[in-house]
Amino acid sequence: MRVIELAGLGPAPFACMFLADLGAEVIRIDRPAAGDLEVSPTFELLNRGKRSVIVDLKRSEGVDAVLSLAAHADIFVEGFRPGVAERLGLGPEAVLAGNPRLVYGRMTGWGQDGPLAPTAGHDISYIAVTGALHAMGERGGRPQIPLNLVGDFGGGATYLVIGLLAAMHEARLSGRGQVVDASILDGTLHLLTMFHGMLAAGQWVDDRGANTLDGGAPYYAVYETADGRFMAVGALEPKFYRELLRVLDLDDDPRCRQEHAHWPHLRTRIAEKFASRTQAEWIERFTGSDACVSPVLSLQDAASHPQVEARRALVAVDGVTQSAVAPRFSEHPALSPGRPTEPGADTRAVLAEAGLDAERLIADGVAAERRR
Repeated sequence: MRVIELAGLGPAPFACMFLADLGAEVIRIDRPAAGDLEVSPTFELLNRGKRSVIVDLKRSEGVDAVLSLAAHADIFVEGFRPGVAERLGLGPEAVLAGNPRLVYGRMTGWGQDGPLAPTAGHDISYIAVTGALHAMGERGGRPQIPLNLVGDFGGGATYLVIGLLAAMHEARLSGRGQVVDASILDGTLHLLTMFHGMLAAGQWVDDRGANTLDGGAPYYAVYETADGRFMAVGALEPKFYRELLRVLDLDDDPRCRQEHAHWPHLRTRIAEKFASRTQAEWIERFTGSDACVSPVLSLQDAASHPQVEARRALVAVDGVTQSAVAPRFSEHPALSPGRPTEPGADTRAVLAEAGLDAERLIADGVAAERRR
């Protein structure tokens, strides 16, 4: 599978990294300014496993070069605001005209239409209007920002990948490509499906910190330990809750766990217990237990967790710790992340492979090679 990616930020690069991890050949079209590197490409992990071509899309010859590359690709991905790709001459109509079997992926925050479609935004902007941001945080407190995992990478990039693969499957059956319109707004709302059902059934209160899964329940919460670290408790089911009480040496009546009026008292008692020992002591006490209690680790500390180590879920490539390829495949057990490529590292080779005059395009300034 060959993917053409128009360079951008955040979810579209992550989606194409995902495809590269799974074995796709991803050719990233970088802008001329990308050759002036301020940060080592070693740390640009969203570019791992890709090839890079620097092309000036403000030049008609540059656009023609990208269209030539797209004519031999399976997937084309852009993450611009609506209308930008069309103005460049690389919108769906132009690209599909030269390759009707191609799947054209579009990644936006608001979507291709609607009153906010042309306006700027970031992850926090998109998840704010979906209800997702409102639902996260302590009761009576401010909404808590979940990094940009929920919007950019969860509701955005992941849904783009799913859409691209589904459309690719259809294209191989029908011989016809199509446009995949993935927006962070749509994907985040889709992630909230279960909560809309619970809200409609009266099983969810539309407020922060008042429900079972948002930290409202004292047996699904985070507690501070004696050394200022934290333990995460997820003892939702009765049998796990009973195990939690056992390890904590609490004599609370398990039948009271669902009584909301009992929650403040129970939270205080659990908090007092966790505050009496260090995180390391609690890790030891909960080892082998089914109480669903885990230590809250930093990004750096996560690498040394026994389960992470056993799964080799974090790997070091050129000295940079990063995620291994996920998910895993029985027929391809050796999949591993590729190295990030410097912008323009593959310009000459990729253009020549497409039958283009790489020497002339570089000489004319339409294309460029890496400058380091």
